Amino acid sequence: MNVPLWLALVVVGYLGVKLVRPPWWLVAVLLLGGYLIAHSVLGPVVGAAVK
Repeated sequence: MNVPLWLALVVVGYLGVKLVRPPWWLVAVLLLGGYLIAHSVLGPVVGAAVK
């Protein structure tokens, strides 16, 4: 079964927020931090480390 990555991330994120109940600011910091790192010089480095 092939599931698009964006759909898997949405489902995992939704379940994580519902089950763990992190503070809203932590979710915002993680999303903004990930976006900024992905669009910086560190993006390829992080991408290679994750793979």
